[in-house]
Amino acid sequence: MKVVMVCSGGMSSAIVVKSILKEADKQNFDLEMIAVGSGEIEDILKTSEYDLLLVAPQVKHQFATFEGYANEAGVPIDKVEPMGYTPLGAPKTLLQIKKYIK
Repeated sequence: MKVVMVCSGGMSSAIVVKSILKEADKQNFDLEMIAVGSGEIEDILKTSEYDLLLVAPQVKHQFATFEGYANEAGVPIDKVEPMGYTPLGAPKTLLQIKKYIK
């Protein structure tokens, strides 16, 4: 499964993504995941195929904009719960991701 997470600059999300990937590995779940900044997400969705777009809490106010990009690309979109947006919240966010398995 391929997931992209959008946040302000991609920095804090990179730490969270690393924890989620580690948790996916522990659970033997095949996951590719990247973090990108809000200025990059439109192009990323146009040029690559993803199974899910996750929106970090700090950019949830831009959800409608991201939803437009996701709908155009045919990619489901969801907001990351604040408790899942920490290295310790990786199992919670991974469970959220698994809800989108095709």
